Amino acid sequence: MTECKTAELADIIEEYEFLDADDRYRLIIDLGRELDDMPDALKTDATLVRGCSAAVWVYPTQKDDGHLHFLADSNAAITKGIIALVLKTVQGKKAADILATDITVALEPFDLKNQLSSNRTQGIPNMIALIRETAERYA
Repeated sequence: MTECKTAELADIIEEYEFLDADDRYRLIIDLGRELDDMPDALKTDATLVRGCSAAVWVYPTQKDDGHLHFLADSNAAITKGIIALVLKTVQGKKAADILATDITVALEPFDLKNQLSSNRTQGIPNMIALIRETAERYA
């Protein structure tokens, strides 16, 4: 499963590199639309990611086989797309594999700090920290 997710991220990076700024923006928004629906009942203060300019919720679950699956949502389309990118690096992995993944490095090809406004990217480290803390709890 990990190889599939890595290949998928590589495909997204390849497509992203060929796009102009507007199309890159649209690609990220489209990725956000592909996220699993997150029930409103899970959008609580406990699942809210702090420090994001938009509201962001992340809810972890663990499958019977030990793999983690994250539900996530945002009230801003571009932020939801950024969440989707972050999740592409970890979705469906075991906790130990998530801890071994350098999410920041995996996202470097997207150059988000230069592609998006600073208020759109300021919450990324908080999302990554939350995912890593979750993985530590399950490891």
